[in-house]
Amino acid sequence: MVLILYLSPKNTQKVTILGIIPARYASTRFPAKALADIGGQSMIQRVYGQASRAPSLSRVVVATDHEAIAEHVRGFGGEVVMTGTHHQSGTDRCYEALSLLGETVDYVINIQGDEPFIQPAQIDRLAGVLDGTTELATLVKRIEDAETLFNPNTPKVVLNARGEALYFSRQTLPYQRDRPTGDWLSQHVYYKHIGIYAYRADILAGITRLAPSSLEKAEALEQLRWLENGYRIRAVVTDLDSHGIDTPEDRERVLARFNAG
Repeated sequence: MVLILYLSPKNTQKVTILGIIPARYASTRFPAKALADIGGQSMIQRVYGQASRAPSLSRVVVATDHEAIAEHVRGFGGEVVMTGTHHQSGTDRCYEALSLLGETVDYVINIQGDEPFIQPAQIDRLAGVLDGTTELATLVKRIEDAETLFNPNTPKVVLNARGEALYFSRQTLPYQRDRPTGDWLSQHVYYKHIGIYAYRADILAGITRLAPSSLEKAEALEQLRWLENGYRIRAVVTDLDSHGIDTPEDRERVLARFNAG
């Protein structure tokens, strides 16, 4: 069993944590999804509202590359910063936003702009381990069903005894030799990755200068670039699930769950 220490959000008062929500306009599978209606509010407004309820954050800012999103955010009273259109990841966009804001903070939490029902408690739980020594941190959740376990669209994470990520993969790891796959969940604790990241400010500056790595290219997972270059990613276990929206079909699925309460 992996023991992961969770510090109460009250301890995060020693550090300043900025919440940034990257929201790009172009998307191959769902263009302008930040503006999509989710139960009477836009996706980005719901994310912003949820993040603003997290007491661990000193400030919440949307980082976008499109004026339509920026205008919309200003319209509901949110704070926004315009970033470039060239970024390959939300991490890069977060760093430019931090640079443009010119604000001195200890940590940045990257809150996914396509998670309209993210819980403030998830953000605070992640913030609880940001004590100045933590370089990078992210959330993980125990996998409890075979469909998730063997889904290549759900990244899995292997942890060490200190609760740090050893590896992320779309493949199911570890492989259990001589055991039928139907028994895997009963014989080992598997975790899926929930894509919310915390970066110490100096580490964020460093990782954005790294070239794409071979492992990252193989798995299409940017966090492998950080591991391959020797950075440590602390994993924090949450019981709350994630409901990301990548396609219009995802939106309909999440809306059905929302309408069902």
